[in-house]
Amino acid sequence: MTPIDIASAAIFTLCWLFYEALLRRVSGARGSLNQDMGTIRVAWMRRLVERDNRIADSSLVGHLLNSASFFASTNLLVIAAVMGVLFGGEAMLSNLRDISIFGAAPDWLLEVKIGLVAVTLTRGLLDFIWAIRQLNYCVALIGAAPNAGEPQSAAYAEALGEVLTPALSAFNRGVRAYYFALGAAAWLVSPWAMGLAAIAAFALLARRQIASGAALGVRKARNILAQD
Repeated sequence: MTPIDIASAAIFTLCWLFYEALLRRVSGARGSLNQDMGTIRVAWMRRLVERDNRIADSSLVGHLLNSASFFASTNLLVIAAVMGVLFGGEAMLSNLRDISIFGAAPDWLLEVKIGLVAVTLTRGLLDFIWAIRQLNYCVALIGAAPNAGEPQSAAYAEALGEVLTPALSAFNRGVRAYYFALGAAAWLVSPWAMGLAAIAAFALLARRQIASGAALGVRKARNILAQD
C-alpha cells in the first residue's frame, strides 16, 4: 500500500465517518436540512396529539417504515453481490486487476478495497435496521399518545419527536452509505479516484443539506412554524 493509498483512505474515512460533524461546521449558524426537519417533526408530533383522528399520522409513519425496509432489503442484495466478488476466487480478482489505471495491485490489496465497499454497505444496512426498529417504537408511541387537551400531551409530543428524529437520522446514514460505497469502489480504479470521490460525495451531500431548493424550502417552513 502506497502513501497515496493511505492518504486517500484517510480522506475517505474522514468524509464518511465524520460527515455529520463536518456538516455542522460547514453549515454554521444556518443549520442544515436535517436539523430543520428535526424541528418540523416535533411540530408534527404537537399537531398529532391535538388531533383525535390519527390515522393519517400512522399511515405516514408506516410509509417511512416501508421505505426503510425497501432500502434495507436492497442493501442486503448489494452486500451479497460484493461478498460474492470478494470470495469469488482468482477468477474474480483477475477481472478486477484490469480496472486499475496504476497497474495490477496485489491480491491482498484488492481484497482490502472490496472489503471496504462491503464494510461501508454493511454499516448502512445496520443503520437501516436501527431506523426500522425506532420507527416501530414510534408506531407504539403514537398508539399510546394521550387524547387531545390532556395536560401531558405537550411533553408527550416532545418525547415522540425525540424518537422519530433519531430514527430518520439513522435512515439518512443508511442512504449516505450508498454514496460513500461508490467512493470506496473508486479505489479499484486508483487511490486518487477514491479521495476525489469521497470529497465529491461529501460536497454533493452538504450542498443538498445547505443550499438545495429543498433545504431552502424546509428552512422557510421551519421559520414559519417558529412564529406560531
